[in-house]
Amino acid sequence: MNYIKISFGIFLALAASRFIPHPPNFTSLIALAFYVPAILGIKFLPVLLVSFFITDLFLGIHQVVFFTWGSVFLIGIISKYFLKNMISRLSGSMISVLIFFILTNFGIWLLGFYEHSLNGLILCYTMALPFLGNNLIATLLYSLIIEIIYNQYIAFQRKY
Repeated sequence: MNYIKISFGIFLALAASRFIPHPPNFTSLIALAFYVPAILGIKFLPVLLVSFFITDLFLGIHQVVFFTWGSVFLIGIISKYFLKNMISRLSGSMISVLIFFILTNFGIWLLGFYEHSLNGLILCYTMALPFLGNNLIATLLYSLIIEIIYNQYIAFQRKY
């Protein structure tokens, strides 16, 4: 029963940040993709991917979706290597933003949104820089919120 409750909470957190009006790429997606498997375990990675899929059904399935879902999967897998302390986890979440940026924009270039040349690849990444900024700020903000909640939970557990 806890798995279902937690899964529903993950879905609500992701859906809220994606459905509430926000600047482009200013969502909890990367922070959740990193922290959910890191804190709750890899068994919750499918929940995150299904939640992402469900919200994409409402927001629109696009050509780059497999690159976005793939980057979320990869971020979830690597999160276990950043569990040592808060600084390590925050660093891991920022690295996750770069992974998302590199993979999704490579997908955009690969799918032909830009000319298949070195200049097209450079242009693709250059044009995506404003989205990277939003993603970095959002991920840092949501990561700090998750860290505060997580640390409060750990402190509460130690008391009782």
